[in-house]
Amino acid sequence: MADKPTGNLDTKTGAAIVELLTSLAAEQTVLVATHDERIAQTADRVIHLSDGEIVKDEGVTAKTGRGRA
Repeated sequence: MADKPTGNLDTKTGAAIVELLTSLAAEQTVLVATHDERIAQTADRVIHLSDGEIVKDEGVTAKTGRGRA
């Protein structure tokens, strides 16, 4: 689980963190909270929240089979 993992990092270090999270995701579930669209674009599934409610669920996961909303 990562909460805004690149929020206070320079571009090069942020890219290294995204690469690390992506490699971890190949072996296990990785949950990332972010406002950075570049990180969201690397995810298999993106869930958008507003005021604590799911407003959009993008992507398909093998376990749930849920589609785009």
